[in-house]
Amino acid sequence: MPPRLGPNGYEEDEDDDLLEQGRRRARRVIDGFFDFAFQGNVLEIAFGLILASMFTAVVTSLVSDILLPPLSVLLPLNRNLEEKFAVLQPGPNRNATAGYNTLKQAQDDGAVVMAYGYFLNRLLNFTGVGFSLYGLASLYQCFSKDPIIKHMVKCRYCRKRISDKCQRCTNCTSWQDGREDRG
Repeated sequence: MPPRLGPNGYEEDEDDDLLEQGRRRARRVIDGFFDFAFQGNVLEIAFGLILASMFTAVVTSLVSDILLPPLSVLLPLNRNLEEKFAVLQPGPNRNATAGYNTLKQAQDDGAVVMAYGYFLNRLLNFTGVGFSLYGLASLYQCFSKDPIIKHMVKCRYCRKRISDKCQRCTNCTSWQDGREDRG
């Protein structure tokens, strides 16, 4: 095989050729990654996930730090709602007269506990995040033409849920204005 001549007229070294091929392949992988990573949809999803995690942290703090302490005072709970628990089976070192003062103390002793206060706290957090997101979606929908909240109704013929703005059912193709009933 005759030697290959480079652009300067001299013979190319085989090692330089392999190195250049490796550079091109690495560049193609890097360029492909940047094309993927900086597409509009990927950036929108990443931005949305970051905002959602921050929003969830704020609402969780609102429920745990602002709403639940007054609720614990108003209701005869005698402690934070998160600390409410029921001992199903006591641990080996349980004090017979005083019992357990905290959930952590019971769990450290090896007692089987039902932490219903912790569950109620999480349930209130979930409800708070859900209502807050619904409020934000409603507010966004007031200022934008792009609907986030899609109102649904049941088709009168197949009883599947469809958009309230459609004229025909996407499942059974019946007209929603009653044309089938007139015939």
